Amino acid sequence: MLVLLLQIAGPGGLATGLLSAVAPALALNDAQAEVVEAWRLVNQSYVDPARLEAVQWRRLRQKTLERPIESSDQAYGAIEAMLAPIGDPYTRLLRPADYGALRSSTRGTVSGVGLQLALRGEGPGERQRIVVIAPLDGSPAAEASIRSGTELVLVDGQAAVGLGLEATAARLRGEAGTEVLLSLRESGGVREVRLQRRQVDLQPVRHRRLGAGKHPLGYLRITQFSESVPQLVRSALEDLQGGDGGAEVEGLILDLRNNSGGLVSAGVAVADGLLDGGTIVETQDRGGIASRQQANLGSLFSAPMLTLVNGGTASASEILAAALQDNGRSPLAGSRSFGKGLIQTLLSLGDGSGLAVTVARYLTPAGHDIQNQGIDPDYSLAEPEPLDPGGAGDGWLDQAAQLLQERLDRREPAAGVAAVNGVRSLNLARLAR
Repeated sequence: MLVLLLQIAGPGGLATGLLSAVAPALALNDAQAEVVEAWRLVNQSYVDPARLEAVQWRRLRQKTLERPIESSDQAYGAIEAMLAPIGDPYTRLLRPADYGALRSSTRGTVSGVGLQLALRGEGPGERQRIVVIAPLDGSPAAEASIRSGTELVLVDGQAAVGLGLEATAARLRGEAGTEVLLSLRESGGVREVRLQRRQVDLQPVRHRRLGAGKHPLGYLRITQFSESVPQLVRSALEDLQGGDGGAEVEGLILDLRNNSGGLVSAGVAVADGLLDGGTIVETQDRGGIASRQQANLGSLFSAPMLTLVNGGTASASEILAAALQDNGRSPLAGSRSFGKGLIQTLLSLGDGSGLAVTVARYLTPAGHDIQNQGIDPDYSLAEPEPLDPGGAGDGWLDQAAQLLQERLDRREPAAGVAAVNGVRSLNLARLAR
């Protein structure tokens, strides 16, 4: 199951325009009209028009319409063949089942084995492979100890690369109780694992107080950015600041490990709540025009923070992590993040299917392009990396808590800004928004 390497962040007007600009002279049947609509949507919204020009995008439309297209299945195959030369694995057709499943995942429910996938080896001469961004917490994949970076070689005997990213993700979804056999390439070699599909409650936000140490700390874990996350984060922070009658925490550990992304708008909203002004993210559209998303003044939580990241931290969660790091709000601890700096939008084709189209690329507030590079943490934590983030025996959480305790010990009470290893942390009066 693929859980939002896409970021549903595009403008609502992408589905409008003049069909006459691309329609052939002859009348189109419904299946052909769907192909033309798909071509038009990509033509007017894809982030890199030069790339479309390089693959002779207009000629591709004409050649595609020369083939027999009478049914929905033929239309889907034609659209997939038309998109393939672009060479962007994130710009793709989503057949009705896949489109519905992806939209459901943004609302917090999925059915499958709980693997979040990405394509690696996108450059010339590189070996393409389907890799695991992260398993979902509490999923069959997590229980099987499948780690970030693992290559998915076979799904029920079929090569994942041959199937492609979306078809592989679709093979992992299915009715609860059914099984799927995976072949995985890990550091120790290749192993097979049989997983039983089930309904997975994403539980995107979890929080608790950490009892050990001189200073009371809060722990906030975000596993995915779905529609409900900004409000859930707000409620969690209110609780950690004494909203339930408990003691107010003096510091916060934000855990973004294995968070593969989700809705960009949700990630930006969380960043807005944790920053007191400053730039959250810079986006560049198809015209090369850069726009900066600014945080509002006033913060939901002003005490010192430390943010945990790893190779499964991707996309919208990298936007949040970079915003916190570059604005001096929170240092990062863990390992380098995944490195997905592209933003997609979902566009409906009207028959239950849809398109995922790359519409923008983003840079961190400091101007860094993280695509295929990731974000380096301020503190590299000791290996091995825990398999169950936030669970019993999570050594990285213990190390993060120790770092934050030491930071609080060094903090001067009157200081508005304290420096730790060259990373500033803001200590501002709490302002409700």
